[in-house]
Amino acid sequence: MTILPPDPDFEALRLELARLRAARGWTYDELAARTSLARRTLIEIEQGRTVGTLKTWHALAHALDTPLDMLFGNLCRGHEPPGETQD
Repeated sequence: MTILPPDPDFEALRLELARLRAARGWTYDELAARTSLARRTLIEIEQGRTVGTLKTWHALAHALDTPLDMLFGNLCRGHEPPGETQD
């Protein structure tokens, strides 16, 4: 029997990106300049039209001075993250 992992919460991830950007008072243009990503890409991610690549999220984490694991921890919102079983 195969046990599938829970679905990642991409909504929580994109909302955290929006929160971090807003907390710094940055526009899409400013974040684009700090990441070398296209403004359109940032909008697409924040609006949930695309997830983005690992390379994209790596650039975002550096620009936002936020550890990548903290950003990606949002994917497990609503379920227990891997390795945290209660024995």
